Amino acid sequence: MRKSGGLLIPLTLIVVYYGFWIGLITYLLSRFPVLNEYFPIGGIGYLAASNVDSFEPIYSSVDETVLSPHGPLQLAMASVGAIILTVPVSWVYFITSRARKIDQSFLQTIVILPVVVTGIAMIVLNSLALAFSLAGIVAAVRFRFSLSQPSDAMYIFAGIGIGLGSGIGALGVATVISCAFVLATLVIWKLEYGKTLAGPFLTMLTRRDAGEDDYD
Repeated sequence: MRKSGGLLIPLTLIVVYYGFWIGLITYLLSRFPVLNEYFPIGGIGYLAASNVDSFEPIYSSVDETVLSPHGPLQLAMASVGAIILTVPVSWVYFITSRARKIDQSFLQTIVILPVVVTGIAMIVLNSLALAFSLAGIVAAVRFRFSLSQPSDAMYIFAGIGIGLGSGIGALGVATVISCAFVLATLVIWKLEYGKTLAGPFLTMLTRRDAGEDDYD
Protein backbone atom coordinates (compact mmCIF):
# COMPACT_ATOMS: atom_id res chain seq x y z
CA MET A 1 0.00 0.00 0.00
CA ARG A 2 1.25 3.48 -0.77
CA LYS A 3 1.63 6.26 1.79
CA SER A 4 -1.70 7.30 3.26
CA GLY A 5 -3.29 10.60 2.34
CA GLY A 6 -6.57 12.36 3.01
CA LEU A 7 -9.41 9.99 3.84
CA LEU A 8 -12.39 12.31 4.29
CA ILE A 9 -13.35 12.78 0.64
CA PRO A 10 -13.05 9.13 -0.54
CA LEU A 11 -14.73 7.83 2.62
CA THR A 12 -17.61 10.29 2.17
CA LEU A 13 -18.09 9.23 -1.45
CA ILE A 14 -18.08 5.56 -0.48
CA VAL A 15 -20.62 6.10 2.33
CA VAL A 16 -22.88 8.05 -0.04
CA TYR A 17 -22.56 5.27 -2.62
CA TYR A 18 -23.59 2.56 -0.15
CA GLY A 19 -26.35 4.74 1.28
CA PHE A 20 -27.79 5.46 -2.17
CA TRP A 21 -28.06 1.81 -3.20
CA ILE A 22 -29.29 0.56 0.18
CA GLY A 23 -31.90 3.33 0.28
CA LEU A 24 -33.01 2.70 -3.32
CA ILE A 25 -33.37 -1.05 -2.82
CA THR A 26 -35.19 -0.61 0.49
CA TYR A 27 -37.62 1.82 -1.15
CA LEU A 28 -38.27 -0.46 -4.13
CA LEU A 29 -38.88 -3.51 -1.95
CA SER A 30 -41.29 -1.60 0.30
CA ARG A 31 -43.02 0.15 -2.60
CA PHE A 32 -43.31 -2.97 -4.75
CA PRO A 33 -43.58 -6.05 -2.48
CA VAL A 34 -43.72 -8.37 -5.50
CA LEU A 35 -40.00 -7.72 -6.02
CA ASN A 36 -39.23 -9.68 -2.85
CA GLU A 37 -39.92 -12.85 -4.81
CA TYR A 38 -37.17 -12.03 -7.30
CA PHE A 39 -34.69 -10.22 -5.11
CA PRO A 40 -31.80 -12.40 -3.81
CA ILE A 41 -32.54 -12.26 -0.09
CA GLY A 42 -33.32 -14.95 2.49
CA GLY A 43 -30.41 -17.28 1.75
CA ILE A 44 -29.23 -17.30 5.35
CA GLY A 45 -32.77 -18.08 6.46
CA TYR A 46 -32.88 -21.11 4.18
CA LEU A 47 -29.49 -22.21 5.51
CA ALA A 48 -30.57 -21.88 9.14
CA ALA A 49 -33.77 -23.84 8.46
CA SER A 50 -31.90 -26.73 6.82
CA ASN A 51 -30.84 -29.87 8.66
CA VAL A 52 -27.30 -29.15 9.89
CA ASP A 53 -26.63 -32.88 10.46
CA SER A 54 -26.91 -33.72 6.78
CA PHE A 55 -25.78 -32.47 3.40
CA GLU A 56 -29.19 -31.19 2.42
CA PRO A 57 -29.21 -28.26 -0.03
CA ILE A 58 -29.57 -24.73 1.27
CA TYR A 59 -32.78 -24.41 -0.72
CA SER A 60 -35.61 -26.87 -0.36
CA SER A 61 -35.36 -27.95 -4.01
CA VAL A 62 -33.74 -26.99 -7.27
CA ASP A 63 -37.18 -26.07 -8.62
CA GLU A 64 -37.19 -23.05 -6.29
CA THR A 65 -33.98 -21.59 -7.70
CA VAL A 66 -32.36 -21.93 -11.12
CA LEU A 67 -35.16 -24.05 -12.59
CA SER A 68 -37.95 -21.79 -11.36
CA PRO A 69 -39.55 -19.29 -13.77
CA HIS A 70 -37.93 -16.38 -11.95
CA GLY A 71 -34.58 -18.17 -11.46
CA PRO A 72 -32.75 -16.42 -14.31
CA LEU A 73 -34.11 -13.05 -13.17
CA GLN A 74 -32.99 -13.70 -9.62
CA LEU A 75 -29.54 -14.68 -10.89
CA ALA A 76 -29.38 -11.49 -12.96
CA MET A 77 -30.32 -9.34 -9.98
CA ALA A 78 -27.80 -11.15 -7.79
CA SER A 79 -25.09 -10.58 -10.40
CA VAL A 80 -25.92 -6.88 -10.64
CA GLY A 81 -25.88 -6.65 -6.85
CA ALA A 82 -22.48 -8.33 -6.74
CA ILE A 83 -21.09 -5.78 -9.22
CA ILE A 84 -22.54 -2.87 -7.25
CA LEU A 85 -20.95 -4.17 -4.04
CA THR A 86 -17.61 -4.75 -5.74
CA VAL A 87 -17.24 -1.24 -7.18
CA PRO A 88 -16.22 0.29 -3.79
CA VAL A 89 -13.71 -2.54 -3.37
CA SER A 90 -12.09 -1.50 -6.64
CA TRP A 91 -12.05 2.12 -5.43
CA VAL A 92 -10.16 1.04 -2.33
CA TYR A 93 -7.64 -0.69 -4.58
CA PHE A 94 -7.18 2.61 -6.45
CA ILE A 95 -6.74 4.52 -3.19
CA THR A 96 -4.37 2.18 -1.38
CA SER A 97 -2.32 0.71 -4.22
CA ARG A 98 1.33 1.73 -4.06
CA ALA A 99 2.01 0.86 -7.70
CA ARG A 100 2.43 3.84 -10.01
CA LYS A 101 0.55 1.97 -12.74
CA ILE A 102 -2.60 0.04 -11.94
CA ASP A 103 -2.77 -3.53 -13.26
CA GLN A 104 -5.90 -3.36 -15.41
CA SER A 105 -6.28 -7.13 -15.73
CA PHE A 106 -6.21 -7.55 -11.95
CA LEU A 107 -8.71 -4.74 -11.47
CA GLN A 108 -11.05 -6.32 -14.01
CA THR A 109 -10.66 -9.62 -12.16
CA ILE A 110 -11.75 -7.97 -8.91
CA VAL A 111 -14.94 -6.65 -10.55
CA ILE A 112 -15.87 -9.71 -12.62
CA LEU A 113 -14.92 -12.46 -10.16
CA PRO A 114 -17.95 -11.93 -7.85
CA VAL A 115 -20.29 -12.26 -10.85
CA VAL A 116 -18.75 -15.60 -11.81
CA VAL A 117 -18.81 -16.85 -8.22
CA THR A 118 -22.46 -15.76 -7.92
CA GLY A 119 -23.45 -17.91 -10.89
CA ILE A 120 -21.40 -20.87 -9.68
CA ALA A 121 -22.86 -20.66 -6.16
CA MET A 122 -26.42 -20.65 -7.51
CA ILE A 123 -25.69 -23.60 -9.80
CA VAL A 124 -23.97 -25.73 -7.17
CA LEU A 125 -26.77 -25.20 -4.61
CA ASN A 126 -24.71 -26.86 -1.85
CA SER A 127 -24.74 -30.13 -3.82
CA LEU A 128 -21.73 -32.36 -3.12
CA ALA A 129 -21.89 -33.91 -6.59
CA LEU A 130 -21.84 -30.56 -8.34
CA ALA A 131 -19.17 -29.23 -5.98
CA PHE A 132 -16.82 -32.14 -6.71
CA SER A 133 -17.51 -31.77 -10.43
CA LEU A 134 -16.60 -28.09 -10.24
CA ALA A 135 -13.42 -28.89 -8.31
CA GLY A 136 -12.42 -31.39 -10.99
CA ILE A 137 -12.99 -28.88 -13.76
CA VAL A 138 -10.94 -26.20 -11.98
CA ALA A 139 -8.13 -28.70 -11.35
CA ALA A 140 -8.12 -29.65 -15.03
CA VAL A 141 -7.92 -26.05 -16.17
CA ARG A 142 -5.05 -25.33 -13.72
CA PHE A 143 -5.25 -21.58 -13.47
CA ARG A 144 -1.89 -19.79 -13.24
CA PHE A 145 -2.00 -16.28 -11.84
CA SER A 146 0.67 -14.58 -9.73
CA LEU A 147 -0.08 -11.58 -7.54
CA SER A 148 2.36 -8.69 -7.59
CA GLN A 149 1.63 -7.80 -3.94
CA PRO A 150 0.63 -10.13 -1.07
CA SER A 151 -2.09 -7.67 -0.10
CA ASP A 152 -3.75 -8.22 -3.50
CA ALA A 153 -4.97 -11.60 -2.26
CA MET A 154 -7.34 -9.77 0.10
CA TYR A 155 -9.27 -8.38 -2.87
CA ILE A 156 -9.62 -11.83 -4.40
CA PHE A 157 -11.04 -13.23 -1.16
CA ALA A 158 -13.34 -10.23 -0.79
CA GLY A 159 -14.66 -10.81 -4.31
CA ILE A 160 -15.24 -14.49 -3.59
CA GLY A 161 -17.09 -13.66 -0.35
CA ILE A 162 -19.33 -11.12 -2.09
CA GLY A 163 -20.04 -13.58 -4.88
CA LEU A 164 -20.91 -16.42 -2.52
CA GLY A 165 -23.22 -14.21 -0.48
CA SER A 166 -25.02 -13.01 -3.61
CA GLY A 167 -25.18 -16.52 -5.08
CA ILE A 168 -26.93 -18.12 -2.11
CA GLY A 169 -29.46 -15.30 -2.00
CA ALA A 170 -27.95 -13.48 0.97
CA LEU A 171 -27.25 -10.09 -0.59
CA GLY A 172 -27.44 -8.48 2.85
CA VAL A 173 -24.51 -10.59 4.03
CA ALA A 174 -22.60 -9.69 0.86
CA THR A 175 -23.24 -6.02 1.66
CA VAL A 176 -21.79 -6.42 5.14
CA ILE A 177 -18.72 -8.19 3.70
CA SER A 178 -18.19 -5.38 1.20
CA CYS A 179 -18.66 -2.58 3.75
CA ALA A 180 -16.47 -4.25 6.38
CA PHE A 181 -13.67 -4.91 3.91
CA VAL A 182 -13.72 -1.37 2.53
CA LEU A 183 -13.81 0.26 5.97
CA ALA A 184 -11.14 -1.97 7.52
CA THR A 185 -8.78 -1.57 4.56
CA LEU A 186 -9.10 2.21 4.52
CA VAL A 187 -8.61 2.53 8.28
CA ILE A 188 -5.53 0.28 8.30
CA TRP A 189 -4.12 2.16 5.31
CA LYS A 190 -4.74 5.54 6.93
CA LEU A 191 -3.21 4.52 10.25
CA GLU A 192 -0.25 2.87 8.46
CA TYR A 193 -0.72 0.00 10.89
CA GLY A 194 2.39 -2.12 11.35
CA LYS A 195 4.73 0.26 9.53
CA THR A 196 6.92 0.88 12.56
CA LEU A 197 7.27 -0.28 16.16
CA ALA A 198 7.62 3.26 17.44
CA GLY A 199 5.45 4.45 20.28
CA PRO A 200 5.10 3.49 23.95
CA PHE A 201 2.23 1.05 23.42
CA LEU A 202 3.97 -1.02 20.73
CA THR A 203 7.23 -0.91 22.65
CA MET A 204 5.43 -2.29 25.71
CA LEU A 205 3.47 -4.84 23.63
CA THR A 206 6.49 -6.23 21.79
CA ARG A 207 8.87 -5.82 24.74
CA ARG A 208 11.28 -4.20 22.34
CA ASP A 209 13.26 -0.96 22.55
CA ALA A 210 12.43 1.71 19.96
CA GLY A 211 15.98 1.66 18.54
CA GLU A 212 16.28 -2.12 18.41
CA ASP A 213 16.23 -3.55 14.88
CA ASP A 214 16.08 -7.30 15.48
CA TYR A 215 15.07 -9.62 18.26
CA ASP A 216 17.77 -11.43 20.15
